Amino acid sequence: MNNLKKLGISALAGSLVAVSAQAGEISVSGSANVTMVTGEAANGNTGRSIGTDKDVSFTGSGELDNGWTFTVSTLLDDSYAVSSSYTSLTMGSMGTVSFGTDTGGASYKYDEEVPQAYEQVSDAQQNSANKVGDQMDSNMIVYNTPSFDLGGVSISGDLEYSFMAGGTAAGDGGSATYTETYGEGVGAGITATYDALKVGVYGAEIENKTPRTTGQDAVRDVFEGVWYASYSFGPVSIGYSESYQDQGLSATAEAVTAATTAKAVRTSGGFFESDTMSIAFNVNDDLSISWTEQEDTYDAQSNVKGGTEVADVTMTSEALQIAYSMGGMSIKAYNMEITNPDYDEDARTKSITEIALGLSF
Repeated sequence: MNNLKKLGISALAGSLVAVSAQAGEISVSGSANVTMVTGEAANGNTGRSIGTDKDVSFTGSGELDNGWTFTVSTLLDDSYAVSSSYTSLTMGSMGTVSFGTDTGGASYKYDEEVPQAYEQVSDAQQNSANKVGDQMDSNMIVYNTPSFDLGGVSISGDLEYSFMAGGTAAGDGGSATYTETYGEGVGAGITATYDALKVGVYGAEIENKTPRTTGQDAVRDVFEGVWYASYSFGPVSIGYSESYQDQGLSATAEAVTAATTAKAVRTSGGFFESDTMSIAFNVNDDLSISWTEQEDTYDAQSNVKGGTEVADVTMTSEALQIAYSMGGMSIKAYNMEITNPDYDEDARTKSITEIALGLSF
């Protein structure tokens, strides 16, 4: 995206601007997308729609007297509501500290991190891999280490901490809405790159204070993790990822859901495991295609409930994607097929096709 470099707040009424000052500068960039979506939902209804999406990002940066640098950024959506915001301080060779709201925390570097031409498979259907770590997207502090070399391997790390890891944001000078459900949360990740091979591992644990009810087992803390590996050779990239998500909920016998009932990550008892693999081919500098397949399994752990055992349910997602760019404009498309959407064996296969025209400035 190109940053505009013209001083003057009054010019905001007529054009996007970038403000320069002695301590730093602020730049404005944005994007606009027009999408056409067709598909058959899980209930059998067929939908067709044309949608628009416009985002504007304000980013400021500067340098301190000791050489440290800072960045502040706010992303606004169509309604000019804050989509995400963060403040970061890069302390030279000591790494970077960040605070923010809906930033992705540390986990955004690791979840569904396989090569794809356009979107993650969670764009068409929410899955457990996409939910790993997202309870610490807000109300947290993140530390990113600088990259360092170890025998030819480039290594970097990420640490995050939240006083109250419920995902609720707080405004300036305010406090997040209190939750009796979740307490402190910690997360850590490490990335290693050697030549064309890249491997990442992330894990998080959150204190679960959910009140115990009659018939429940002892409450467990939330644990979730993911690892991935990707390798590129010439124009081809391949990737594989596994994730695990356990919300620490032990459902009562009455709450154990059948294989033919929809489940939701973070509210259904049991745990979720996913396996994702993909291959992407860069035809040239402008054109790329990819194929992704994911198996996301729900395990109710109902075998401890006195004989009423619920079978595991696997939601399978397959995605064919293509992307073509022409400078500031791009045309991207995908077709995704989801079997057993919402981990429901009775649900019809869901098929979604999306074509998007994107413009960036």
